[in-house]
Amino acid sequence: MSTVRRIAKNTIFLLVSQVINLLLAFLYMTYIARYLGPSGFGVLSFALAFTGIFAVFADFGLQLLITREVARDKNLAQKYLANFSLMKIILAVFAYGLIAVIINLMGYPWQTIQVVYLLGVYVICGAFTQLFYSTFQAYERMEFQAIGQLLNSVLMLISIVIAISLGLDIVIFAYIYVGAAVVTLTYSCIVMKSRFFKYAVNWVPNMLEMDRDFWKLTFKRVLPFGLTQVFVTSFYWISTILLSLMKGDAMVGWYNASYRMVLILSFIPAAVIAAIYPVMSKLFMTSQDSLKMVHEKSLKYLAILAIPLGIGTTILASRFISLVFGSEYVESITALQILVWSEVCIFISMPFGNLFNSLNRQALVTVVAGICLVLNVAANLILIPQYGLIGASVTTVATEACSVALCLTFAAGIKFGLSGKNLIFAAKIIAAGLLMGILILLLHDMNLALILPIAALFYFFLLYILRGIGKEDIILIKDMLSGIGERQQQ
Repeated sequence: MSTVRRIAKNTIFLLVSQVINLLLAFLYMTYIARYLGPSGFGVLSFALAFTGIFAVFADFGLQLLITREVARDKNLAQKYLANFSLMKIILAVFAYGLIAVIINLMGYPWQTIQVVYLLGVYVICGAFTQLFYSTFQAYERMEFQAIGQLLNSVLMLISIVIAISLGLDIVIFAYIYVGAAVVTLTYSCIVMKSRFFKYAVNWVPNMLEMDRDFWKLTFKRVLPFGLTQVFVTSFYWISTILLSLMKGDAMVGWYNASYRMVLILSFIPAAVIAAIYPVMSKLFMTSQDSLKMVHEKSLKYLAILAIPLGIGTTILASRFISLVFGSEYVESITALQILVWSEVCIFISMPFGNLFNSLNRQALVTVVAGICLVLNVAANLILIPQYGLIGASVTTVATEACSVALCLTFAAGIKFGLSGKNLIFAAKIIAAGLLMGILILLLHDMNLALILPIAALFYFFLLYILRGIGKEDIILIKDMLSGIGERQQQ
């Protein structure tokens, strides 16, 4: 099976499963936001952001490292799993200690502290689950990861509907997050032992191993990944924490209603990267030309999706917020119109981050993330006091735009920059997107269920007319569709 065909099969499987996961996550997020209101949703959003930042220390880049190294040499699986399990236990204790100490120093009410304690357990469980997911990715068995994510979302949705029907408070919602995470972690352990037994046979009875030389080498390799995760996670969520400290729970709720709608779309580039990262890691050892081809394809297709998402959401933001969150969240409309462009930037920057990691140049990703974090904090401290959630939204977009600019600059420095052909193609995407935007404005008062498919069809028709999509792309789409059947037969 060709490299592109194999990537296509894994990508389409992850995308289809993630669409279902997206719908489930969208539903339970909507129920929570409507039920708790802006203030209650703000408390929950703050707790998720706060614990998410510190939970990075429970992984510190180990997931990316194990995926890359095991993808290149499957014989390393046992060694990495045994040592990383012990590493994660130590890191998790450290991370949770930070969460508990710092939240108590910040002077928040007891209910908020309780929610933070519980969600700290939730994100720590998630960090261990990611250890198994990284192994599944290394073996290109993404279906196990997809099932785990769907299981988590189904449990969340069912539990939240029950909690709302019983009129339970926000602390119970935090317990729901923990319960779903524990079940998903248990599922991942079972799959690892039963379906990957031949790889994990010596790891299961000797789960914890401390090889000092291996740990030293791992620390050197993982440091850029870990610092990158700290920087990226911090600039994702620092706006929420600063809004909580400066403006209160309601504004945090309004901001996160928009921001979480936007971040949900990250499942698209995340699924693509999950499918191609192990393949690109192997191509680094065998074929630089093939690696460059895979990178350019991923960038092209993500750009095709990003532009219409940005334009369409900007025009229809008021209808999306009204439909999903209701009149209590009218303050979120302008924020959504701004924040969606941060997601467009993420679609563009993620393929470059994946490229640098595959080329063993993860230090470049660390530099980009570090610069963006400094910019984010500085801009937030200036803009939030005067402009509130609008200032936070502008800061988020500026940070992601800076990330794209830096990625393009560094990529050009290692001979992976944009060519004239790439720029012409980008102009075609923008032209098709703008024409689609005009159509949406003309159809603005029509039912959303009609506007969205009509606009999408019109956009891809224009892109085909402009030769932004060619025969090669159509063949690949057919391969992706046929890949569904092949995956189901395995």
